[in-house]
Amino acid sequence: MNIESLNLVTSQGATTAYVARPHEEVSAAIVLIQEWWGINDHIRDLAGRYANQGYLCVAPDLYRGRIAADTGEASALMNALAIEDGMETISKAIDAAKATYPVEKFGITGFCMGGTFALRAACEINELAAAAPFYGDIPDETVLAKLSVPTLFIAGTRDAWINPEKVNTLKEAARQHHLPVEVVSYDADHAFFNDTRPQVYDPEAAADAWKRVLAHFRKHLSAGATSTAA
Repeated sequence: MNIESLNLVTSQGATTAYVARPHEEVSAAIVLIQEWWGINDHIRDLAGRYANQGYLCVAPDLYRGRIAADTGEASALMNALAIEDGMETISKAIDAAKATYPVEKFGITGFCMGGTFALRAACEINELAAAAPFYGDIPDETVLAKLSVPTLFIAGTRDAWINPEKVNTLKEAARQHHLPVEVVSYDADHAFFNDTRPQVYDPEAAADAWKRVLAHFRKHLSAGATSTAA
């Protein structure tokens, strides 16, 4: 696995994208959107997991180098990040990856704040072929109605933020607008996939979600190794 960086120029200033790349040439990429903490060790580890599955993984730095030290700082950074700014950075990362690597298809995933951006990107960015947001907020129905990308939405029934009521609005919009959305909910808390946070991490739910997400991307991106190792 190779670790690289892409330079991105946006209307709000320069940033980078963390890239984990298999040694062999691959034709599909996963765009990985950070939690509210920033591009920390957990996100870099996840990028490596995708690279080990045979994907180019690109994690754009929406905070432009800043990493939150605690929940207060994370909340402040997230609240200061405009949706338009984050979406532009994601688009620039896709453009840079297309210009740099021979990738043909892109999937997107993200966690917490990253799940919010991943779901919205699936509604608004045409280059995406699949999406797998984890416990992100649900956009307005006018945005959701544009969703045409096959989407696997992962939630936790004990999540106080992306609670079952919010998840039900996604299910209802999917029914009304015939959206290509599958929702999988686990008896787990918010951020249950984050193995650096023992207070919420659920290894059983995380392992099952990982298998489902890999199968989803393999189906729609037609790439990736056959291994399901974490």
